[in-house]
Amino acid sequence: MNREQLAGAWYVVRGKVQEQCGKLTDDHLHVINGRHTQLVGKVRQRYGKTREVAERDVDRWLETIDADATLR
Repeated sequence: MNREQLAGAWYVVRGKVQEQCGKLTDDHLHVINGRHTQLVGKVRQRYGKTREVAERDVDRWLETIDADATLR
């Protein structure tokens, strides 16, 4: 899944995001609303990672999600 697909499939993917990033609450997910930059920022904030590490981790995790299967 790429960044654009994240925004389009957010309501389907947000549960998977919360499973992966257990420190993110429903309120965080509501604010993120499918925006990659917001997701990276919240991961940085909640897990104490640098921007580069948080972005790498989020992008690697998103690559594991099959966007087509998620949208079915």
